[in-house]
Amino acid sequence: MVGVCKMWRPMLFSFPFLYAKQLSTVRGFSVQVPVKPSAMSAKTVWKKTGELQHTISSVIIKAGKGLHSGDEAVVRVLPAMAGEGRYFIINRHDVRVPASVKNVTDTTLSVRIGRGESSVATVEHLLSALEGMGIDNCRIEVEGGNEVPLLDGSSKEWVEAIEEAGPCIARDNFGNDMEKMALVLCEPIHVLKDESFIAAFPAPSTRLSYGIDFPQAAAIGCQWFSWCPVDSMAYKQNIAPSRTFCIYEQFPYVKPMLSGFLIHADSTITDSWIHKGWISGQCLSL
Repeated sequence: MVGVCKMWRPMLFSFPFLYAKQLSTVRGFSVQVPVKPSAMSAKTVWKKTGELQHTISSVIIKAGKGLHSGDEAVVRVLPAMAGEGRYFIINRHDVRVPASVKNVTDTTLSVRIGRGESSVATVEHLLSALEGMGIDNCRIEVEGGNEVPLLDGSSKEWVEAIEEAGPCIARDNFGNDMEKMALVLCEPIHVLKDESFIAAFPAPSTRLSYGIDFPQAAAIGCQWFSWCPVDSMAYKQNIAPSRTFCIYEQFPYVKPMLSGFLIHADSTITDSWIHKGWISGQCLSL
């Protein structure tokens, strides 16, 4: 398995069983700690699932500002052939950046992947939606910036766009379909980082359990959530609408990133927000 915490949604990659807990940290955000590929290969194996790979039937176009950069960017998600996987093309550079844990370069408040001089940040919501909706192959073009737009702070808008585009069976150059492969755990694995941890165990079916504890934010507090990814509808209803947030103590650090964002009229940051101790992605709008 791969170390995954709050900012990496559990559906980025599929595992038989995932158990994670996020305790409060100095910065309030959890940190993803990549596991070395060599360690992964020793404890995992790729197996056929009996299902066919999918792509999208038409192009998806979304535009907006990046949370951390404030830059405007346009994202185009295009169909791809079976076996190509999900990969990024950033600002028309002739470099493919596969959506792989091997290409993770930074996890400070978001996830950045890159190869060479090409990189793109805040990919977690889009990749979560693609995995959750069963899209195995697609070309993702990002133009105008190096960050995927925040949109509403969740994966919901990406899910809706994928549904509108429509999934279809992916085929290779010769018109042949291809079976989907899944990474299966052979033995337990865990990753520790400060007060956060994640552990995964071999199991006959996938079940995700996740816990957070933010005592400085009473509105969030300590929460646990367990979920089985039965189908894309279960993902759409239970995972996709989850928004990112930050605790109030982080606001001076995050505030410079929010230049150009507006505050919803019904979600103004006032003393009541300060007392609650947290700021939701819902209060951010373009």
